[in-house]
Amino acid sequence: MLLAIDCGNTNTVFSIYEDGVQLISMRTSTHHARTSDAYFTWFSTLLDHHKIEQKITDVIISSTVPRVVFNLRVFSDQYFGCRPIVVGKPDCLLPTPPRVDEGTIVGPDRLVNAAGAYDRHGGNLIVVDFGTATTFDVAGHDGAYVGGVIAPGVNLSLEALHMAAAALPHVDITKPQRVVGTNTVACMQSGVFWGYVGLVKEICARIKAERDQKMKIIATGGLAPLFAQTEDLFDVIEDDLTMHGLTVIHRYNKENA
Repeated sequence: MLLAIDCGNTNTVFSIYEDGVQLISMRTSTHHARTSDAYFTWFSTLLDHHKIEQKITDVIISSTVPRVVFNLRVFSDQYFGCRPIVVGKPDCLLPTPPRVDEGTIVGPDRLVNAAGAYDRHGGNLIVVDFGTATTFDVAGHDGAYVGGVIAPGVNLSLEALHMAAAALPHVDITKPQRVVGTNTVACMQSGVFWGYVGLVKEICARIKAERDQKMKIIATGGLAPLFAQTEDLFDVIEDDLTMHGLTVIHRYNKENA
């Protein structure tokens, strides 16, 4: 069994695969102080609840929070007896290396998104990932990560608006019924929702124009379905793109070890 771990700034996802089929996906909050024992207590309790045997033989990790990697390494070694593959480390092979400025460190999540999207959809892609940040990852004709765009995440923008303006409440993001709001909450929801619709449309259009070619737009992340309710922003929505990318990179490393 393969355990794929995607550690983001807000949440960490653990997914178990057997023969390429996902058996379960579990989510916990990201916390750099969580120990390997705490991870295992949470992990084993949920597996027991779902009646899944712990037969993990391989572990692969993608983490945008460097401080949690050590404890995840210990978790893998102590409880499964295996050395994890960590995306972004020198010993982790990529199907196609990124083509970016020399010395640039590319976020592991962006490398994983490019690998997963290319495996499913071929090359010339824009992957829009709605996470803590809203990122646009561009994959070339051969699937290589060739650059992208980073913008503030939707919920981060809402939180900043609430924190910086004393009179504005905290609101949840949703599609407003009208563009022009008639109360404070509706005004904020409209500004954020339609603002991000405009951001996605404009950035994707400029990427396509700059590269001067037809490109498929893939959306992933928790808010992707919400923004797909409006205009045709995306060609495809992939709920499990990052986890699939981890399985692709794991398979490539096993085949080329």
